[in-house]
Amino acid sequence: MAEDNPIGILRMTVQRGIGLAIRDMKTSDPYAVIKMGKQKWKTRIVENDVYPEWNDDFSIPIHDPDVPIKLTVYDHDNFTMDDKMGDVEIDIKQYVHAAQAQQRKNLPSGTVLKKIPPGRANCLSEESQITWENGKVIQRMFVRLQNVECGEVELELNGFDDPGECST
Repeated sequence: MAEDNPIGILRMTVQRGIGLAIRDMKTSDPYAVIKMGKQKWKTRIVENDVYPEWNDDFSIPIHDPDVPIKLTVYDHDNFTMDDKMGDVEIDIKQYVHAAQAQQRKNLPSGTVLKKIPPGRANCLSEESQITWENGKVIQRMFVRLQNVECGEVELELNGFDDPGECST
């Protein structure tokens, strides 16, 4: 697919980190980097907190739903290179397909469209449900960071818009 013609715009909120790894003396200054293809976004830095509340919203142009979103958490350091605090790949394929299938359908709010059990392949730490809420397809998830001793990130996929209907 052409890099300049996305099939849709994914709305994602990086909500918070849970029990992230300590990379400074007693704490960390975490931020998350989201990458998809050549695109890259970053949350704000939360100082001295291994339970950061980011609640940062991102609009991610999706060209191929088979390409996962890579999320990496770092500890910000002022005088040395930032320390990696784990990463995870987020499979958006099931969400995108559910969102495309439900567009313009009139379902009751709270309808569960799909349940995704946790497993090694998806890094979910608990079951994630794709639901129809107030005219939008929503997926909340807790993902376990990989390549680190501990830590999870709470995310929400909260919209998949036609690329012609919104601006990024």
